[in-house]
Amino acid sequence: MRSHSAIRSAVTTITRTITVAAGVFAPGHLGELTRIVPFELADAVLARTRTRERRLRTLPSRVGIYFVLALGLFPRCGYQGVWANLTAALRGQAPRPSGKALRDVRRRLGPAPLRALFDILAGPLGQPSTPGVRFGRYRTVTFDGCRSIKVPDTERNRGWLGRLNAAQGQTGYPAIQLMTLVETGTRALIGAVFGTPADGEITWARRLLHHLDGSMLVLADRGFDAAAFLADVAGTGARFLVRIKAGRRLPVTGRLPDGSVLSCLGGLKVRIITAHVGVTCHDGTTYGEDYRLATTLTDCREYPAGALIGLYHERWEHEIAYLALRHTLLQGQVLRSGDPTGLEQEMWALLAVYQTLRIAITDAITTVPGTDPDRASYQLAVTTAQNLVIGAENVTAGNEDLAGDIGRAVLANLNPPRRPRVCARRVKSPLSRWNKQPPGKPRTNLRITRLTITASGHDPLDEGTTRRSRSLTHDPEP
Repeated sequence: MRSHSAIRSAVTTITRTITVAAGVFAPGHLGELTRIVPFELADAVLARTRTRERRLRTLPSRVGIYFVLALGLFPRCGYQGVWANLTAALRGQAPRPSGKALRDVRRRLGPAPLRALFDILAGPLGQPSTPGVRFGRYRTVTFDGCRSIKVPDTERNRGWLGRLNAAQGQTGYPAIQLMTLVETGTRALIGAVFGTPADGEITWARRLLHHLDGSMLVLADRGFDAAAFLADVAGTGARFLVRIKAGRRLPVTGRLPDGSVLSCLGGLKVRIITAHVGVTCHDGTTYGEDYRLATTLTDCREYPAGALIGLYHERWEHEIAYLALRHTLLQGQVLRSGDPTGLEQEMWALLAVYQTLRIAITDAITTVPGTDPDRASYQLAVTTAQNLVIGAENVTAGNEDLAGDIGRAVLANLNPPRRPRVCARRVKSPLSRWNKQPPGKPRTNLRITRLTITASGHDPLDEGTTRRSRSLTHDPEP
């Protein structure tokens, strides 16, 4: 039997002090992310959008801002569960509103303050020295769309979004068409718009052109190769590197020593690079694909064909950004709102939370010069941020600690440098339009041991040309 003194020595009392806003504003926080979305910023967007309450309520509008943001950080929790996470550390000193009261505060706010908040947070984050952010003197950015964020199947949502037609019929849920402009190096959102999938991707992308400037190089896939759209991109001063459809016939106005040719597209002088990319895997499997790229970088000495072909691969960083948004943050969940106004509010909040986490990650990476943002774990950042919300920790921490607890967790668990590999396509939804395996691509994950890029001046639609090819071989390190 233990003695009384032994029992006392085995018990330690730990007390912790938390600092939050006073009174009814106490539940209005986002843990350590509050330093990126401080109280002053929340108040400012409320004032700008004229959504501040006229009389002090049990649920002030500022608390509503943080509650809606927390909905995006805890997608699997109901309203009461999210509120419990915000108030867990307050030890019963916060009000316990009903689900109706929480719905009412959402309705009172509307989408405007969340959209204003996202507009303030959005923008490129990488410094010129950040790995992967720049190609020469240009910041690389990408356009791409996403139609896999599902919403509740209500009459009002269907009236706004309709239903997607898939390979085997209509999808079970309506889906939002999201279009974003992303900085490839950090996967930060520079701009975003969303709405009905009935409008094509280029229609939505045009609404983001005002974010482009002469410091940017736009990467995009074949869905954005319309001549008029590319002319509009060039009109902003930005340069572009876009994959064009294989069957497109373009005039050849000149030939360059690296095998690329000069042409005209939408009234623009462009350079066309035709290439074959061959992949050899560790088990001996080989496959490849032909590419045709159009770019306004016409100087073949300053921008060799091989370098541009390798750069085009960075376009896939946009897909990783959507993976983090849909699956890591949203966890594949259907959104909550049954009407378009609620969906708009929810989407702007989700995008704002995504960007806030990217800011926290990039701030941490900046403290260790030369660290590639690719190595930062978004999943770890989300998990750490959730824990800090539940504990109401670092709510009022100063900005002198650039990394913070989120950044320190990310830096202490950096992923290894990315290895060249083939990832087999796994489609979970039978209705997906991408449910077919690409011809020739392996059906299992394999390590790449050799990449061969053959740039050619031969245009398959111009039979009078002579083939000039240059083979560029890259042997990845084991």
